[in-house]
Amino acid sequence: MSKIEIGLNEKVHFVGIGGIGMSGLAQVMKTMGFKVQGSDLVNSKNVERCKKIGIKIFNTHEKKNIKDSTIVVRSSAIKNTNPEIKAAKEKKLNIFKRAEMLAQVVSLKKNIVITGSHGKTTTTSLISKILSTANLDPTIINGGVINSFNSNARLGKGQWAVLEADESDGSFLTFPVNYSIVTNLDKEHIDFYKSFKNLKNSFIKFLNKTPPIGKSFVCIDDLEIKKIISKIKNKNFLTYGFSKKANFQILNAIYRKSHSLFDLKISLSGQKKRIIRNIKLNLIGRHNVLNSAAAIALCLHIGIKINFIKNSLKKFSGIQRRLTKVFSIREREFFDDYAHHPTEIKSVLKSLKVTSNDRKIVSVFQPHRYSRLRLLKKEFASAFKDSNLVILCPVYPAGEKVDKKYNEIDFARLISKDSKVQVIMIKNENDLKKYFVKNLLSNEIVVCMGAGSISKWIREMVL
Repeated sequence: MSKIEIGLNEKVHFVGIGGIGMSGLAQVMKTMGFKVQGSDLVNSKNVERCKKIGIKIFNTHEKKNIKDSTIVVRSSAIKNTNPEIKAAKEKKLNIFKRAEMLAQVVSLKKNIVITGSHGKTTTTSLISKILSTANLDPTIINGGVINSFNSNARLGKGQWAVLEADESDGSFLTFPVNYSIVTNLDKEHIDFYKSFKNLKNSFIKFLNKTPPIGKSFVCIDDLEIKKIISKIKNKNFLTYGFSKKANFQILNAIYRKSHSLFDLKISLSGQKKRIIRNIKLNLIGRHNVLNSAAAIALCLHIGIKINFIKNSLKKFSGIQRRLTKVFSIREREFFDDYAHHPTEIKSVLKSLKVTSNDRKIVSVFQPHRYSRLRLLKKEFASAFKDSNLVILCPVYPAGEKVDKKYNEIDFARLISKDSKVQVIMIKNENDLKKYFVKNLLSNEIVVCMGAGSISKWIREMVL
């Protein structure tokens, strides 16, 4: 999209402002001095954060909401039949997708863009923390709330912008890129891309955007990343991972209950090999060690000193809904996690298994979207092997029509068979609470996973 000038006298209306990405962009633009308002049917925490800084929110979608607006920004979840979108078209207003507007806002910054199927929110958060600790005051747009900032977005005065780029609708190709990270590549969002091949081609296109004076960092451990590396024309990338072939190789990883420890071997062309020892990460799990290796590699490359990096990782306070401990009661621990894809579920459960000391792990799983279940049914069924019990919730449709072919009993049986685990089915939030009260004994680890309402269920539950 060509560059346009957006004056501060414009009134920008966000349709679907409650989304994590939409609310973050709205907050940044408000802080920049733009007149900002928005609409959303749900009064979420994201909406409340917008209200706190003076953004006017409509709790309906109506034509009259945009009567004074000059620019409209739409969430990817908003359909063309939305009355505000229809009214904006009638008034011939400029209508932007979130990514298009974000690209305009950060066009004068040096951008670090993080994308990939999994781990991008954590990686974005780690880099944001490191840059902030190094007093570089970055602008941040993230897909999750960073605990140390208590927000997913902030406008910084420095020259850097750290952006989580969503690949789900192809919008990650919109962003101007100076430096980037691709964490991994998985079979996801095929409803938009129509084929896994098209998704992979989009990532190749993204990596080929890297300018000569920039750099991409890719995870060489990921099988699909390894496959597309040969198709990256500019070769302007470095690799990280556990592999001996990685430019930034993870060594001697140790996983504790509350943190991880590792060394990082650096092998770069024309430079003497060196090892950074005794890196402590205040997160658990192999996947988070990979995310931190990506953050370290990029931050070292742009000149941040290792003492700032190590100190940031050691003190990192995490991201909401990424293995977030919600509460403990009678030696039972309850966690909340955004995991809604088989790969994410496996990573979460493996992280807990390694540090559990053989405690019983109870997985509460709320499937997200019928289309994702249809595509990855077998992968979901085998994703719970590190769990001792699975509590299966009804599907959260996220706007999709009910799939009458979906049979919850058959799906539960398939999980039990392929993951070799007991499966219990519940109907709603009350059923879940009753099960906890009647059946949990002591010392269990309960992890609630999904991208729908499951987080609200566990956070509002009183046992």
